[in-house]
Amino acid sequence: MTTAEMLADALGRIRDVVHAAVSGLTPEQLAFRPNGTANSIGWLIWHLARVQDDHVAGAAGAGQVWIAQGWASRFDLPFDAAAIGYGQSSDQVGAVQVESADLLIGYYDAVHEQSVRYVGGLADADLDRIVDEHWDPPVTLGVRLVSVLSDDLQHAGQAAYLRGLVTAERRPGKR
Repeated sequence: MTTAEMLADALGRIRDVVHAAVSGLTPEQLAFRPNGTANSIGWLIWHLARVQDDHVAGAAGAGQVWIAQGWASRFDLPFDAAAIGYGQSSDQVGAVQVESADLLIGYYDAVHEQSVRYVGGLADADLDRIVDEHWDPPVTLGVRLVSVLSDDLQHAGQAAYLRGLVTAERRPGKR
């Protein structure tokens, strides 16, 4: 297995979890926040897609799907188009209201496609390239991609857990 194949496989696993967590949910289910303040499924998937979009586009020297393909205007969120969710307040998290599961999956899939296309052309030597000098030590492409994978896997898992909570509320025989 090559580096490119391994990265594409990891991204594909995230995609599988995202689809399973989101498919078929209503806008109300996507917006559900345990205790009224926790992250919602909609926010978690939006955020993980935004992080992947921002970080991979930056490393690739490409435009973000969010802006270049018009997803920011389709979502019409009440904050700057550059926002990726990092450090957002509880009120900002609650402001991520998604009109449909299809919209959320559509954006995620567009990001996934760009990411897989990018990592598909990588070789081992590419992973040592410095992509962010704002840290000490500077961040390499390999470290940035592992960070994206880690963040996305965690948030996808959180969304899958929340889906269980949300859909359990609708099952007959619930205690």
